[in-house]
Amino acid sequence: MDITSDSHSQHISRQFNQELEELKTHLMAMGGLVEKQVQDAVFALLEGDTRLAEQVRDNDRQVNDLQLQIDDECTRVLARRQPAASDLRLVLAVIRATSDLERIGDEASKIARNALLLSESTSTIRGLVEVRHISEHVRKMLRDALTAFARFDTDLAMQVVREDELVDDEYSSAMRSLMTFMMEDSRSITSVLSIMWVLRALERVGDHADNLAEYVVYLVKGLDIRHSDPDNLDPQVLKSLDLKGVSSCNTSRLLSGLDV
Repeated sequence: MDITSDSHSQHISRQFNQELEELKTHLMAMGGLVEKQVQDAVFALLEGDTRLAEQVRDNDRQVNDLQLQIDDECTRVLARRQPAASDLRLVLAVIRATSDLERIGDEASKIARNALLLSESTSTIRGLVEVRHISEHVRKMLRDALTAFARFDTDLAMQVVREDELVDDEYSSAMRSLMTFMMEDSRSITSVLSIMWVLRALERVGDHADNLAEYVVYLVKGLDIRHSDPDNLDPQVLKSLDLKGVSSCNTSRLLSGLDV
């Protein structure tokens, strides 16, 4: 059976249920902060707002602290409650998700640092159109991935997984365009390189949003789709998968990549 947003609300132990809900709530709070970090970093770059860029850079510590807090909460739940089945998958998914959110926060900090560098440039900055376009795409992916996690929505999660390939194509196209421009005007190399680092950071944000969406599928369906081509996944398998037959196998696979 698949889990739903109500399945964790009917626990024998009310305290255990409360702890699981708090994990999910804290994860969503961290996701909201990270999403704002990315939004502010891109805005600071596009508008030349150095004060906002400095704020994003300084707020990265807050993101790191949230990861440590949530990891500590997850460790206590694992040690005290020894969860199984869907409860265990929820804890493991939260641990992995916080790691990806922390890395998204790092990418936002990189964008902010490059925004500060570019604010000192006296020449016209090329590539801002590409930054705006790709940033809107990856921010939507991140927002949808967090929504999918909050609602246990595998359909929305799979949409995010499929969007990642489009972002990769947009990133490659933008990089080719900027490389051509640098070869034509060597004076722009410094500023264009900074924009390339920004685009790389945004592409990585899309990758981490993709990871978050994959954890939703694992959490709800018990199916580990990491390193799989989404076009090769049978939709009927995603809809009808029985968790009882796969949860223990996939749990051990996910555990193998954890630092807990």
